Amino acid sequence: MNPALKGILYSSIAGMATALGGIPFLLWRREVSRKTLDVLLGFAAGVMLAATAFSLVVPSINLGGPLQFIVGFTLGAVFVHIMDKFTPHEHLIKGYEGPLSHSKMAKIWLFVIAIAIHNFPEGMAVGVGAFTKEAIVIAVAIGVQNIPEGTAVAASLTGAGYKRGRTFWITFLTGAIEIIGGLIGALLIAIARPLLPYAMAFAGGAMLYVISDEIIPETHSGGFELLSTYALVIGFVVMTLLDNLLG
Repeated sequence: MNPALKGILYSSIAGMATALGGIPFLLWRREVSRKTLDVLLGFAAGVMLAATAFSLVVPSINLGGPLQFIVGFTLGAVFVHIMDKFTPHEHLIKGYEGPLSHSKMAKIWLFVIAIAIHNFPEGMAVGVGAFTKEAIVIAVAIGVQNIPEGTAVAASLTGAGYKRGRTFWITFLTGAIEIIGGLIGALLIAIARPLLPYAMAFAGGAMLYVISDEIIPETHSGGFELLSTYALVIGFVVMTLLDNLLG
């Protein structure tokens, strides 16, 4: 299969895995505890961390060398930081972030924007990774972590009072954002193949920034930091084993 088409296909499948996590909330309306949310997000963070290290950072260095890795990785982190600072968005746990003047946009769209900022680099990682031998590993990693992430998103929306149907479609939309990232990443490398090591490092830097700046602080703010830490360790171990099995 053409690598660009593979990147688009894989990012679509990985993104739609988010909707799998929201399916239970179509069947029943039950509030999920903060402890469960922190464990789910901790596991997702561990999977993302392993994918970043072994499927993006290491291949980037192998393909382009330390300098290209440093440039791409730093730019990825800075990109998400700028998006966080200048784009109005809302976290259901952390609250509003962005420009000091509070946005008049509907709160739910602020929430969707927040997820978009986080999921775009994940989709880009899958799209870019399609041009490497780590293609399936990256896609599986993002897909696996998207399932508990989707559950956490749907649980948060349900707890905030949103109806089941709307909760599912918003969860679906947050996963669909990864398709855009995958499309851009795949087309970018198809046009300019020498950018591959930079792009892989960029996606890795963006994902690591999200893990450190958003996911871990949120899972450590509700009193269940020990459980979320062990969930992260388990997620890291699971993804490392999958990386070896699939690689």
